[in-house]
Amino acid sequence: MARGGARNRSGPAPDPTSGRSDRRGFTLTALPSEGYADEPPTFPLPGVTERESEVWAVLWTTPQACAWSMQSWRWLNIADLVRLQVRGEAHDAPVNIATVVRQLRADLGLTPAGLKENGWAIAVDEVAARAAERTEVDEDEEVPVRRLSSVPGA
Repeated sequence: MARGGARNRSGPAPDPTSGRSDRRGFTLTALPSEGYADEPPTFPLPGVTERESEVWAVLWTTPQACAWSMQSWRWLNIADLVRLQVRGEAHDAPVNIATVVRQLRADLGLTPAGLKENGWAIAVDEVAARAAERTEVDEDEEVPVRRLSSVPGA
């Protein structure tokens, strides 16, 4: 049996706001909040069903898909998640499928704990938030007149 050394999920997760993380250079990789915009890759398992294609396409719109697109070794795990999730939707599905789906979702960064474990964070789109806060000027409302103007040659 193995002894000593760091293991996956042993001890507290690194805190990106701590001084120790600063000294080690640990930062989270920001994933765009708008998600992955490109076309998803071809489903890598044989015999894909229509429902599996739908779930596959939805997963490839998530922010995590931006990281997956650069890690083709994860695509089989994503396909396994899709196949098991669709199988779990059946009325006679074994109960243990839900456990495996939950574990795969965490491994792929689709849960808050999975995001931390992968070193990812979903970026906050501050520009979109401010644009949503901005209200349009009503037509009835007076537009303020500019009183200052620049004087050429002054």
